Amino acid sequence: MAEILQIAIIVLNYKGLEDTLDCIQSIEKVNKSTYSLKIIVVDNASGDGSSEALSKLKYIEFIASPKNLGYSGGMNLGIEFALKRNANYVILLNNDTYVDENFIENLLKTAKSADIISPKIYFAPGSEFHKGRYKKSDLGRVIWYAGGKIDWENIIGIHEGVDEIDKGQFKSKKISLATGCCMMVSSEVFKKIGLFDEKYFLYVEDMDFCYRAHRAGYKILFSSKSVIWHKNASSAGGSGSELQDYYITRNRLLFGFKYAKLKTKMALFKSILVISKKDPIKRKALLDFLLFKYGKQNF
Repeated sequence: MAEILQIAIIVLNYKGLEDTLDCIQSIEKVNKSTYSLKIIVVDNASGDGSSEALSKLKYIEFIASPKNLGYSGGMNLGIEFALKRNANYVILLNNDTYVDENFIENLLKTAKSADIISPKIYFAPGSEFHKGRYKKSDLGRVIWYAGGKIDWENIIGIHEGVDEIDKGQFKSKKISLATGCCMMVSSEVFKKIGLFDEKYFLYVEDMDFCYRAHRAGYKILFSSKSVIWHKNASSAGGSGSELQDYYITRNRLLFGFKYAKLKTKMALFKSILVISKKDPIKRKALLDFLLFKYGKQNF
């Protein structure tokens, strides 16, 4: 008799209890006919009662972090827990998402072709970038992610299909960038290349992880059949917040100076230097990068 496939799904909470509970509720409804599923919830020292509420749930494995470790550190806690319990695959999932009941089944259908897989991700209705652009009938089918790639010229991750209404135009394919919003990773990948780099704290750590995986020979895939919905950056104060701007700016520099060609490094540094003269958030991000102030920073 074949062994049952062990899947662990990790949800990271930071002051987002309502979103996290909605996310968990949707996970509980997924089709589990071909695998065993363990839900692991990590609370990143929210300090708002989230930890106490989540610790009472009997159908999850709960981990309380002693401090806020960001996305990278918080997810690493969950990944280490999952690997110790012999998970074959680990699914990393933002707490501000909810999932289709067959999303894991559809990820597994493509698992023989890839080692890291991200699903198609729609904006949750009402969280689109351009809310007035769509008909009511379009809501829930506006794409947030339909595959991704690393833009090496500008050192940024690019989501394909953003703002488009899904009409079946995006097919499953090999990609260079899975999204940390949701990715299923073979446990073998973590064992070979390690976990997320905690210097990033928040943002760009998924790009770093994917590049390391690609460099080690692992395949990354976008699955068009697997579907979830995303409320979009709610845990970071919304898209375009100062928090998001700071970490993306600093972490683009960190990633670029680790991996890019010299010409690209210089162009990236120059572009951020110019902008930082009129932007205090980018100025701090640049200064912290130069002073090797990585991880969590106050500003």
